[in-house]
Amino acid sequence: MFQDFYNVILSSVLIWYLLIFHIWECSHDFLMYFSFENNEILQTAAFICITSTISAVTALPLSIYKTFILEEKHGFNKQTPVFFVKDWLKSYLLTIVIVPSLSCIAVYIVKIGGDYFFVYLWLFAMVTMLFFMTVYADYIAPLFDTYTPLPDGDLRTKIEGLAASIKFPLYKLYLVEGSKRSVHSNAYFYGFFNNKRIVLFDTLVKDYYKSEEKNDNDDKKGCDTEEVLAILAHELGHWKHNHVLKQILIMQFCAFGFLFQYPQLYQAFGFVNEKPVIVGLIVVLQFIFSPYNSVMSFLLIILSRKYEFQADRFAKSLGKAKFLKKALIKLGKDNLSFPVYDWLYSSWHHSHPTLLQRLKHLDKED
Repeated sequence: MFQDFYNVILSSVLIWYLLIFHIWECSHDFLMYFSFENNEILQTAAFICITSTISAVTALPLSIYKTFILEEKHGFNKQTPVFFVKDWLKSYLLTIVIVPSLSCIAVYIVKIGGDYFFVYLWLFAMVTMLFFMTVYADYIAPLFDTYTPLPDGDLRTKIEGLAASIKFPLYKLYLVEGSKRSVHSNAYFYGFFNNKRIVLFDTLVKDYYKSEEKNDNDDKKGCDTEEVLAILAHELGHWKHNHVLKQILIMQFCAFGFLFQYPQLYQAFGFVNEKPVIVGLIVVLQFIFSPYNSVMSFLLIILSRKYEFQADRFAKSLGKAKFLKKALIKLGKDNLSFPVYDWLYSSWHHSHPTLLQRLKHLDKED
């Protein structure tokens, strides 16, 4: 709630003081100072570097508060200040390298794409998304966490057996040392075609969880083999039903194609004599589309909750209902999740059904 309020204040300051216009002018001055050629593509790169830096710095206080006060208070944080700073710098440098480059390509596509540029922009967005979905876990995520093959043993054998039983094309099986930063747990799969990987956080798997402070509470964290298999059966249910592919939407770019040329839109943000493409993208997608984004976010939450129930049913069809219920309860306790929410609040904010809703759904007769 406080973060939403904080973001509203920042957005209001950005609009009221015409900061987008002033940052655009600063990016022009930056190019002139270093004797670069003045064109919109280069100015876009400078503009994105400046805005990304401002965004990273303004988000830092809340990130510090969340990590070292909230998470620390409830026993979740395992990061040291040095570890946190290293993570922040890596994330910032990746942003400075990747985002300006992609933004410049997007601007170029808009400028040469004609009246239906948004089709090409959507294609570029799809290719980019698929590319990063492919390379993220192999090349980007290891910059922040340590990924190792899951050791041979009962758990690995049973996971491979589960994958084979539903013809999931498992290529590699990783264990990530998430306990270095937090005791929160997770499991996911990624990859395309016959190149799928499964990733387990060490905090999810009992006996793999490492802690500098060994005590009874730490020993009780994590799930046993059958519970981990039940969680993976749920995750593989998302693969079986093609949930990721079904969530790809194109409506924003189509609407943007009609809005970004509207001159009053630029004038409202201080631009009188020029209409930079990147500014149009930011203004339309972030501000003009704000009501639309809220509605779409709610619809996607409804869809996501439906998919979670579908994945639970898939796990149940594999005979994992009993262990999935035990795992959900255990994860709820380990993560200090509160099981009871107002139904309206939960429907608007939670992409996953509550623990009680999922347990009730798993108990239903088919």
